[in-house]
Formats: sequence, C-alpha cells, structure tokens
Amino acid sequence: MSKRAIVWIYLGEIDFTMLNDATILVTGGTGSFGKAFTQRTLHKFSPKKIIIYSRDEMKQFEMAAEFGHESRVRYLLGDVREPERLARALHGVDFVVHAAALKIIPSAEYNPFEVVKTNVLGAMNVIDAAINQGVKKIVALSTDKASRPINLYGATKLTSDRLFISGNHYASGLDTKFSVVRYGNVMGSRGSVIPVFLRQRDGGVLTITDERMTRFMITLDQAVELVWRAFDDMVGGETYVPKIPSMNILDIARCVAPEARHEYIGIRPGEKIHEQLIGAEESAFTYEYENYFKILPLINSWHSDPHRIKNGKGIEENFVYSSDTNTEWLPEETFSAWLAGYCNRH
Repeated sequence: MSKRAIVWIYLGEIDFTMLNDATILVTGGTGSFGKAFTQRTLHKFSPKKIIIYSRDEMKQFEMAAEFGHESRVRYLLGDVREPERLARALHGVDFVVHAAALKIIPSAEYNPFEVVKTNVLGAMNVIDAAINQGVKKIVALSTDKASRPINLYGATKLTSDRLFISGNHYASGLDTKFSVVRYGNVMGSRGSVIPVFLRQRDGGVLTITDERMTRFMITLDQAVELVWRAFDDMVGGETYVPKIPSMNILDIARCVAPEARHEYIGIRPGEKIHEQLIGAEESAFTYEYENYFKILPLINSWHSDPHRIKNGKGIEENFVYSSDTNTEWLPEETFSAWLAGYCNRH
C-alpha cells in the first residue's frame, strides 16, 4: 500500500462554548493527558471548575505548583476502586474524562488482579457513580491495545470500553451519556519510548525491542482535541478513532540520537509489533469522517442510527487500521521539529 506523508490531523470545527461554566472531573488527572487536558481546556473554554481526581498526593502537590495554584483547578485524593469516594467526588459534576488506568504492559502481566481492580471494576464504579450523580457526559480514554488484545492490559481496556458503551443502555431513561476515544502511542507521554530514548542517548546506546516495530503517533494536544470532539459530537455509545500517522521505531531512534548504537533486546511480555486501532470485525459498523473514524455499537441497532452516523460514510468490508499498513506516515523532519520543542519544554 502506498504511503502518504501527513503533518498533523485537524478534527474540524468544535463548539468552544460547550464546556463554559461547567464542572469537569478528570480521573487519573495528574498524568500526562490530565495535565494537557486541564491546561488546554482552561485556555480554550471558561469552565467553572476542573477537578483532578487521583490517588497520589505528591503528584497532586507538584501539579498544583506547576499550575500556579489556579483557582479553577481543585484536587481530590481518591481511587476509582472506591465507589463511595467517587460518589462524593462526582456530586455536581457535569462532564467526566476517565483517564485513570494501570497501563504498563509487563506490570499488568505480573499483577493481573490489581489491573482488573482498577481498569475493570474501577470503570464500573465510575459508570454507576456518574449515573447516580446525574453527570451529563463521560468520555473514557482507550488504547490501541483494546483492538484485538493479546495482553491483559488490552483485555481489561476492551472490557472497560464495552462497559462504557453499554453504560448508555444501563442508564436508559436518564440523561447520562457515555462514549470512548481510542488512540495509539502518545508522543512523549510517561512510559513511552521517546523519553526512554532521550534518557539513553547520552550513553550512546538505544535499546530497540524489534526493528520491524511501528507505532501510531499522536501528540497530547491532539489527544485532548479528540476528547473535545467526542464531547461535542456524541449521542452516546460512539468510539472515536483519529486518523493519525505512523512511524517505524528505527526512524524514531534515528531522530532522537542519530549517532547512537542500537542494542536489540526483544519485545516485552504482551507487546505487539504493530498497533491496531480498528479491526476487521469492527469494519461493518465503522464510519469514516474527514479526520477520524467512529465505531458504533450493535446494541439497540445504534450502528444504523442516523443521529449517531450523521454525515459519516461506511468503510470497506474487512478494513483494518494498523500502524504497519497505514497510508499516512509522519516525516522525520516533522517529528524532529516536534522533538526539539518537546526537549525545550522538558
């Protein structure tokens, strides 16, 4: 398949009034996404309050210092495993972004019970508390690992996604709506390959898992915009997938440290060579838009609901959206320019 270079996605016009005067809660809000979402939402909208809900007091302390003790940002200690605490935290909340998860793949393989408690039972707690507290809309963050999962993390995120999608039926007759956003590797996020390579480059050796490895590439800003798009567009039950470019692991390594030697260490337990965002099994109820896809659920015939489809077009049968067969590839010069800005900020 031919490869077409792409710079960055643009998700189209978004209603920049929808979150004004709203109270928003972000689970796992001290993570890379939570910080970016908070910063950009404060800039683009005029929310009444953004509540950071997480379990690490030191990360909350550091985030508060980083944000200059912004009065519209509040911090609540709590775990998504705790239904009573969630119920209190969600009182009076209009919108929720569910970003809390245990996501390190090897750790998940060795600590399966803990991952299930957070990623699956935690999702159930968020759904129940959101419905009971009358939250308007919830967007849950997913991952490429949930499409054709081969590891425990992916399996728990697939389960979580299905719980949130079915939450719309569970909340039948009430106003609470649930949707999911699914994207691949977030450039520069904690635990991703770019910070690892940056730490290694002074030593002159980069560890490469497999030279064939490819990854979808999305910036934190784009991930935030995808969540805004979901809040603006959702009726309930949609899974949003952005059209984003791919890169090969060796190209990333060459941009980070062109003179470094490569040491091949093999893939980690449960890791994939390539990322997949849409599987062939989902193609029959996936719709395409200019800059993203929308996967609709089969329950209640929502996959054929014109209010959910809107102006989308059905995709070809057995379509697979994978990082290795992607037609859009991020040029090295574009990545290098982004990398220079990232290094300046860090």
